[in-house]
Amino acid sequence: MRILKTAIVILILSTAFNSCKGEPKTIKQAEISFTKEGELTLYKSTTDSIVTKLDIEIAETPFEIQTGLMYRESMKKNQGMLFVFSNLQERNFYMKNTRFPLDLIYLDHNKTIVSFQENAQPLDESSLPSNALAQFVLEVNAGLAQEWLLEVGDKMDYYIFKEQ
Repeated sequence: MRILKTAIVILILSTAFNSCKGEPKTIKQAEISFTKEGELTLYKSTTDSIVTKLDIEIAETPFEIQTGLMYRESMKKNQGMLFVFSNLQERNFYMKNTRFPLDLIYLDHNKTIVSFQENAQPLDESSLPSNALAQFVLEVNAGLAQEWLLEVGDKMDYYIFKEQ
């Protein structure tokens, strides 16, 4: 009787395992949508003229900073993510799990552009250093820094909407 029960259990388990072998296993990632949390303006340092205005999502908690734009499929041209740090130091970013190319704009505590990493490639885990002290990092779609003719020394200002 014991052998018969063992044989039945083995038969059930092997049927269950074999029936799933040919089926691909995929985990559907929930779509993460852009949440407008503020507005940002970029200015030319030489003329104080407005270069562009963006809707921004803010990354300031450890989780938001670590996640950034990961798992998203795209971002509109008038959108960006602003990383806000509490201190001024050299920064290193990477494109792990980021599915579209970006320009990274590094800014110091005075909100002045100190460096760029342009056309960062999707899913690339190579380090993208600031090569200068930075307190803010603005991520926008690849090519926009060049399109806007941004230069080291240009400025930004931003406004965060208050929670209601």
